[in-house]
Amino acid sequence: MRAPLRIGNASGFYGDRFDAVREMLTGGGLDVLTGDYLAELTLLILGRDSLKDPSLGYAKTFLRQMEEGLGLAHDQGVRIVANAGGLNPAGLAAALRALAERLGLPGIRIAHVEGDRLPPPEGALTANAYLGGAGVTACLRAGADVVVTGRITDAALVSGPAAWWFDWGPKEYDRLAGAVAAGHVLECGTQATGGNYAFFAEGAGNGHDLRHPGFPLAEIDADGCSVITKHPGTGGLVDIGTVTAQLLYETAGARYPGPDVTLRLDSVRLAQDGPDRVRISGVRGEAPPPRLKTGTTRLGGWRNEVVFVLTGLDIEAKAELVKEQMSQALGGTADVRWELARTDRPDAATEETASALLRLVVRDQDPERVGRAVSGAAVELALASYPGFHLTAPPGKGAPYGVFEAGYVERGAVAHTAVLPDGERVIVPDPPDAREPEPVPVPESPPPLPPGPVRRAPLGVVAGARSGDKGGDANVGVWARDEAGWRWLAHALTVDRFRELLPETADLPVRRHLLPNLRALNFTVAGLLGEGVAAQARFDPQAKALGEWLRARHLDIPEALL
Repeated sequence: MRAPLRIGNASGFYGDRFDAVREMLTGGGLDVLTGDYLAELTLLILGRDSLKDPSLGYAKTFLRQMEEGLGLAHDQGVRIVANAGGLNPAGLAAALRALAERLGLPGIRIAHVEGDRLPPPEGALTANAYLGGAGVTACLRAGADVVVTGRITDAALVSGPAAWWFDWGPKEYDRLAGAVAAGHVLECGTQATGGNYAFFAEGAGNGHDLRHPGFPLAEIDADGCSVITKHPGTGGLVDIGTVTAQLLYETAGARYPGPDVTLRLDSVRLAQDGPDRVRISGVRGEAPPPRLKTGTTRLGGWRNEVVFVLTGLDIEAKAELVKEQMSQALGGTADVRWELARTDRPDAATEETASALLRLVVRDQDPERVGRAVSGAAVELALASYPGFHLTAPPGKGAPYGVFEAGYVERGAVAHTAVLPDGERVIVPDPPDAREPEPVPVPESPPPLPPGPVRRAPLGVVAGARSGDKGGDANVGVWARDEAGWRWLAHALTVDRFRELLPETADLPVRRHLLPNLRALNFTVAGLLGEGVAAQARFDPQAKALGEWLRARHLDIPEALL
């Protein structure tokens, strides 16, 4: 039996902590270090980079991190796997070879994975298929020290190395699914170690330093089970709650389909395995679906934003006056959105807490219509509008916004290719039995709590939550921390109650999924985010705080839980 694979993460997005690579390579033993640099918005950014310079299109931060990281990893025998190649993994691989020569490390073997790029539809900037980890596996089997990829799934950064380490075959679905579960926990970096955690205050109160959480790592066994942990002495915490939160993040339902395997989230079991150690076990996998998910980005048009500050009395009347005064300038604009945030308080002790914010967002295909026409009209009101008129910032001339569209493509349309360290190009075969999944039976709800006295309180007193985006849709995972809380939550937080607590979702399709092993509910809200984060159509365009809003809403909770 081969020793467990110790695999860490040093990036959850393009712009994450720069020093994380050094921290992970010097903080303790690792076999593989991964980095996730791609998101829906990132591909739009990289697409615009490549328009200016075709030799770019990759995450430049990763190349800078490797100025130190290459030598550290080489000295310790750590393999590096990152999707920082973005739209140009071959270009990043070439830049890494040049860097290795400059650093006096010519023996480092660098490979890359490509084939995810698709011909962009008319008007699109980028189009990519989400590949699996088999290309990474092939590169590591060929002796690569560094593997850079384009758009592979985030979890494939872990499942690909795990398949290499243990020499798993393509049909060992339970083992692959176990690695995908670990990869999904690791992919967002410190979100697994106390970052963005619903119960952060409780963790800090118990002596955990959450100011600088360490990045996570997984110890993966040959059977696909794993332990999520972090380097000793680093900040943050790893407990069942932090791991549950990340398992629920940006997922939906019992199945989490991927290019290599479909993870059955309803099979996952968690157990505390010591301080800052959580064991993931019981994971089941199924054959992957026959088609690959795709992501397309395009420039959607131009947008501008003006935020008016309304202070003191007559807030609603002041807002109506501004809207009427701006109406002529906004006539004919394709998309006009006003939002009044009542951040003001009565009899406030400071001017800021006496003020509300009136936010205007405009979007149109014509940059002039959302640029000077809007900004000029707003500025001209400075001496001619409501008392106390001012803005949070001078209005700009407008900026382009992007649109992300998810889709699917037949596997035959994609040439998943591993480019080995010696330059050999190897076509990665498709899984042998990809197929459409059978419907998952709806699990039974736990027995309800017996009747008893209730008290009005925030949901977050007894439940955690984490939320995020998938294109224009949002997901909210909610979990209870004990069996009694789960028995109440599963019956109390219905779709109707969810819509009642979050009125923005009232007219949108909402689906609820039960995950009894995690004592969790996962809600998906279709269309809440419009055209996705790049379009910035909503106050919280990635729904990052949607779960915290839900936790802040009050409802009747059994006193036995409080």
